[in-house]
Amino acid sequence: MEFLNLFLLTFIFTMLLFCYTFRNNKNNVPTNWPFVGMLLAILKNLHRVHDFCIEITERSDLSFLLKGPWYTSMDLFITSDPRNIHHVLSKNYSNYQKGDKYNEIFDVLGDGIFSSKGELWKYHRRMAQTFVGHPQFHQILLENICTKVETGLIPVLNHASKHGLVLDFQDLFERFTLDNICSLTMGYELGSLCVDLPSVPFSKAFDDIMEVLFYRHIIPVSVWKFIRWLGVGKERKYKKARETLDKFIYNCIAKKHESMKQFVSTNPNDEQDIGGVDLSVLYKDKEDKFLRDTIFNFFIAGRDTTSTSLSWFFYLISKNPQAQSKIRQELMSTMKANENDNCNMNKLYDFTRNNFKETSDKLVYLHGALCEALRLYPPVVFQSKYPIETDILPSGHKVEPHMQIIFNLYAMARMKSIWGEDCCEFKPERWISPQGKIRHEPSYKFSAFGAGPRSCVGKDMAFIQMKVVAAAIILNYEFRPLEGQFIVPETSIILRMKNGLKVKMSKISL
Repeated sequence: MEFLNLFLLTFIFTMLLFCYTFRNNKNNVPTNWPFVGMLLAILKNLHRVHDFCIEITERSDLSFLLKGPWYTSMDLFITSDPRNIHHVLSKNYSNYQKGDKYNEIFDVLGDGIFSSKGELWKYHRRMAQTFVGHPQFHQILLENICTKVETGLIPVLNHASKHGLVLDFQDLFERFTLDNICSLTMGYELGSLCVDLPSVPFSKAFDDIMEVLFYRHIIPVSVWKFIRWLGVGKERKYKKARETLDKFIYNCIAKKHESMKQFVSTNPNDEQDIGGVDLSVLYKDKEDKFLRDTIFNFFIAGRDTTSTSLSWFFYLISKNPQAQSKIRQELMSTMKANENDNCNMNKLYDFTRNNFKETSDKLVYLHGALCEALRLYPPVVFQSKYPIETDILPSGHKVEPHMQIIFNLYAMARMKSIWGEDCCEFKPERWISPQGKIRHEPSYKFSAFGAGPRSCVGKDMAFIQMKVVAAAIILNYEFRPLEGQFIVPETSIILRMKNGLKVKMSKISL
């Protein structure tokens, strides 16, 4: 009888608490229920997680503590406040780290540059800077990109134009960047970008892994680890995808080892230089596992982020034909100013290979349009850190050790207090100064390439790829997205389009 009375009292108290919490939730932010925290709101809005984050960010003055279920250590401090980002990533950088939970979730990264810390991270950073800072790197990169545009991208676009075929731009750009990063990091020609668009299991494995990594963030660690132990659901998909990925990379490493042995045996007096500027040469004294981790991290940086940025860029200019016309006119006038009477593809390749630095400096509107696409649709939506010691953020919030801090860059781009009343509009002009030069925004406000000591080493490499691809397509083709497409971001770590970007192509004569 006493047990029944205690149960009834507990039930009544809980219901009263529910009603009180619900009635006093004046800001319409997620309700923090007993036991389950705000998990119900998360699950309810999972299919629209990006819009959900915008709503709670707007209603909570840019920062919000999302409470997880009791005893799960899943409290998330979500912020889009530039002051907090500057404090964590730059000003007080030494007090914040990615944490052990990050390494558990992103175990696929191994000991690569994204997951490593301390001396190992410094070593990776130094090697990455050596890689992109090599005297021959930019010329080899340009040559590589132009060749892949010429022999891969253009034949596919011409074939689709001639036969009236529908192309998925997102798939096309992923093939382009994957081929390019394979060539640069391992000297391996994958050949996924060709007219018949062959199936690429390795690329599909990438997408599956990114999807599962996102779900690991919203499920208690003990739960997804149990699912992994059972070998079912998304963790089963993750395991298969990782096996596919590892098999491909290790096969490439083995082939590279063999080619290097053959080089040494046939050229005993020659020292192997950086050649194709591939990482397997740079890390030639490292074990295969370490090389695998390094290459995979570069694959993520070189394949997913750039291809995603290009997809959203072309989507945005398709919705803003006036911006597309300005880019085309800027490209044409820049080429003609350099004594190119016409703008055919051969002229474009020669011009890009020989005059890219001069050209790039003049393509102000194109650069602004790319920055605007990166602002509105940052390829890496969330960045996370854990405080080592208790700290007070500039917003006044107190953060404790082991509390996860999430920077939401997608929501940040849509805050009027940060980007003005027109924050949701695509306006390349916001990146152009009154003097007609590129306007530089601080990295804690425009964080698509990170900020502070861990800012992206490959920023210039990404812009080079995007500008060459954009020039090749905009100068030579009209593209029309198919009617009725539902273009929304995917629920994943990388802000891919959920259903791709289906287009029809037609050649134009300038």
